[in-house]
Amino acid sequence: MGTILTLEHLTYTYSPDTPFEKVALDDIDLSIEAGEFVGVIGHTGSGKSTLIQHMNGLLQPTKGRVLFRGRDIWEDKKKLRQIRFAVGLVFQYPEYQLFEETVEKDIAFGPTNMGLSPDEIKGRVREAASLVGLPEALLKKSPFELSGGQKRRVAIAGVIAMRPQVLILDEPTAGLDPRGREMILRQIKEYHTKMGNTVLLVSHSMDDVARFASRVLVMNRSRVFAYDTPEAVFCRGGELREIGLSVPQMTMVADALRQRGYPLPEGIYTVEQAAQALLLLFRGGDAPC
Repeated sequence: MGTILTLEHLTYTYSPDTPFEKVALDDIDLSIEAGEFVGVIGHTGSGKSTLIQHMNGLLQPTKGRVLFRGRDIWEDKKKLRQIRFAVGLVFQYPEYQLFEETVEKDIAFGPTNMGLSPDEIKGRVREAASLVGLPEALLKKSPFELSGGQKRRVAIAGVIAMRPQVLILDEPTAGLDPRGREMILRQIKEYHTKMGNTVLLVSHSMDDVARFASRVLVMNRSRVFAYDTPEAVFCRGGELREIGLSVPQMTMVADALRQRGYPLPEGIYTVEQAAQALLLLFRGGDAPC
């Protein structure tokens, strides 16, 4: 489907020409293909949040360019509004931004600002609510009556209702209990499968990224450390540990089993892969590479 987002020599400096000057992004070159599910990982301060805020024009590069479908998003500042409809960004703890009287009005806020007709807005609200697993009965309720996980889904639905071509989520499961976290992640994956849009998921959880991403972007010290398939990235476990990151739990389990003499292949990072490899091994066959 082609490249949807391109970053060319992207550099961003906070508080330039002051004693507090800090380079947050340093000469980033990156191309993201349409339809990918990209997991974005990196330790605190690596540049993840600064990077994603450039992708929809919330921050303007100090140097370099951000291209959406081949066009510099800053070439005409009047069109930035349209870029933000096309590249939707869900901030960490987005439920803190809920403010309307009802769930329905909160989800409708973005589509209303797009100038859509009432019928179109109504349809988008119901579509978005369904995609994130919100029953229609909740639409007339105050968002402040909902649970933490439900509020999070309302906030995500508000961005999805604008039908962005790229959906970026910054730690969407932060602060949720395990059940709420699992529900949010599965609904994001179902949304990606159904809509076929590009999704970027910023996460501290290697296991979540391993389960859902088709590509993994690793940030370190304001630069791209790796951008590749999960197999290729998690095979570099030693290097990831050197920069202060972990690897998925199944990768650690497979490493431990190899140290005990079990000839498991490299590139195991999910429960399903580990189970398949162990079944083949114990049946006397060759484990998959």
